[in-house]
Amino acid sequence: MNLTAVLLTVVFFIYIASVLTNITLLLLIYFNISLHKPMYIFLFCLLVNGLIGSTAIWPKVMVILLTGVNTATYGGCLAQVFLAVSYGACNYTMFTVMAYDRLVSIFQPLQYHSVMTPRKVRELLLAAEVVPVVCVLVQVWLTSRMTLCGKNIHRIHCDNLSVTALSCGNSPHINQVTNLYGICLILGFLVVPVVLVLLSYAKIILFVLKSPKKTRRKAFETCSPHVIVFINFSFASLFSVVYNRVSSYLPREANVFLSVNYILFPPLLHPVIYGMKNQEIRQCLSKMSKRAVRII
Repeated sequence: MNLTAVLLTVVFFIYIASVLTNITLLLLIYFNISLHKPMYIFLFCLLVNGLIGSTAIWPKVMVILLTGVNTATYGGCLAQVFLAVSYGACNYTMFTVMAYDRLVSIFQPLQYHSVMTPRKVRELLLAAEVVPVVCVLVQVWLTSRMTLCGKNIHRIHCDNLSVTALSCGNSPHINQVTNLYGICLILGFLVVPVVLVLLSYAKIILFVLKSPKKTRRKAFETCSPHVIVFINFSFASLFSVVYNRVSSYLPREANVFLSVNYILFPPLLHPVIYGMKNQEIRQCLSKMSKRAVRII
């Protein structure tokens, strides 16, 4: 079995496992009234983001590995850019919302339900999901306005930088606006969310260290899945950025696997982490398993 076949097999099983674990947890949250809380509503959206991001990239990658044909229409390429960038932006904004939710639960436990009202949850979801999608859509529209002189992207998937690199440069105004808008997107949906999440959990850690042992244990149980998932996604994203610096020195198969690993592994690990670290989810999974066994 050659390296391409091995890679195709690995990607296929990881992708299928990712889809199954995410759908399982999504159904668990949807059908269990006890999980209809802000924390799990935000988790539900995070899992949907993972499914969209991985499905935007990996089925196409598997077709390329299977057939050896790496072609796409311009519209299909821009659609892939839109879905992949929206995935990353929505994840970071959702991490920010989840950090805020944990702040309220720890610093205002008695007022939690009066603060995190259904209306407030809807507003946070709107800010975390709809706003990034609209902003990314504008970025893709600006990219589509650029005049391209090339057709070849030396990557296994379409990304905005690779597409804009094909620009002829004969529309300097559009190029400048596109580049400036891209920088604003990075600041607004990557830098700012990361800073806010780090400040939130730094504040939580300082508070917990001064709290009684029982409070520390409860805070750790509720916050640890969020922290682990955030660190996991951030390291995967950082790894992909570092990879871009050394991709020319790696074989094609390694490039395929590493170029978008941040879309392959986090959607698989996130539901696993929550299933292992969150007590309420573990209890619901146990009840669901017992009911399934009785039915069988």
